[in-house]
Amino acid sequence: MQIFKFGGASVKNAECIKNVATILQLFVDVKKVVVISAIGKTTNRLENAINLFVNKDEKYLENFNEIYQEHVNIAKDLAIPETDNLYIELNLFLSQTLAFLTNNKNNSYTFIYDQVVPLGEFFSTLLVSSYLNKCGLNTIWIDAREMISTNSNFTEAKVNFEITTLKIKSKIDEKKLSKNIILTQGFIGRNEMGFSTTLGREGSDYTASVLAFCLDAQKVVIWKDVPAVLNSDPRLFSDTIKLEKLSYSEAIEMTYYGAQVIHPKTIKPLQNKNIPLQVRSFLDLAEEGTMIGQLDKKDAIHYPPIIVYKVNQALISISVKDFSFVTEDNMSIICQCFSQNGMRMNMIHSGAISFSVCTEYKDERTKALIKELKKDFEVKYNINLELLTIRHYTEEKIDELTKGKEILLQEKTRNTIQILMRKR
Repeated sequence: MQIFKFGGASVKNAECIKNVATILQLFVDVKKVVVISAIGKTTNRLENAINLFVNKDEKYLENFNEIYQEHVNIAKDLAIPETDNLYIELNLFLSQTLAFLTNNKNNSYTFIYDQVVPLGEFFSTLLVSSYLNKCGLNTIWIDAREMISTNSNFTEAKVNFEITTLKIKSKIDEKKLSKNIILTQGFIGRNEMGFSTTLGREGSDYTASVLAFCLDAQKVVIWKDVPAVLNSDPRLFSDTIKLEKLSYSEAIEMTYYGAQVIHPKTIKPLQNKNIPLQVRSFLDLAEEGTMIGQLDKKDAIHYPPIIVYKVNQALISISVKDFSFVTEDNMSIICQCFSQNGMRMNMIHSGAISFSVCTEYKDERTKALIKELKKDFEVKYNINLELLTIRHYTEEKIDELTKGKEILLQEKTRNTIQILMRKR
């Protein structure tokens, strides 16, 4: 049994969804669970709608209606008849989401986010499920919230693997797998109070690995719009190199520093059970892609420089108000502030009287974080920065990628260099 995961780019329009059906038909003899993300940039648009709602701008309703209509239009492009239950189900999920916003009394941004953003995954999976059934691919649609049990850390929920395993095995059994494609959503779960949670941005990869772990899958296949895992983002660099094989540890390092080809939490559940992960192109089925797994000593690989480039970064400099040293107690408070505001430390530097953190600038969340930090510390910050990480760096590559840049902060180990910079 295998887990297939298709991201937003692979289902962004009718032609792409037809291509997904073609791929699944090629693997008709493989028992599989399929995880689908929200189509295209739907999650971004839902985030915009949430921001409008939080700021009491009634235009948020237009966003929801546009997203709903886009899915209806794709359904019509796929020739799904108007008598299909799909249209009723799309309307029902939209109505439930809008009713939540109307009646909600909890002003927590992260709570609101997690009750609204899953709409994208529900819309996309309902759409794909209807089309697959129309094509004769028997498909069972399952609400991922009925399987993935989490804590209440909204936007970055932690999976309870013990409960999740029991729930997954109760929903997906051998009988269902032998005759059907099981289709579910990535990215989402449910806490013990019954509220929706999300597993972190782009968390559908992680959902696939959780399912693989709980079901003891043979393999996970992530279908992407790139030929394989590359040493750098092809949208930013023209001289990319394909990585044929990656060890679990190297893949974890890449994702930790922000390589977007795989979600950071994806690898650990797979490594724990030695389940291989294959990254393949949904555009070129002849391409075998990259295999990630436990490599033997004979597979020792000399990696080229692996480059991760992140924009929209902020440098937050924190110092104690009484000019005393930054102690472990201070750092504990700082880390707690970041955690409570759902912010990740991409790079840190500790001095005697200051503690500097590079983090992604997320507007409302970053402002809330800074406000919280100012209760106990002096805080200064810079925005519009770039964070460059190079694994297996060379001096030539460092010079090439920092040319014309002002370096604000740099951390260097034997294998990795991180450079926070901005244009001169």
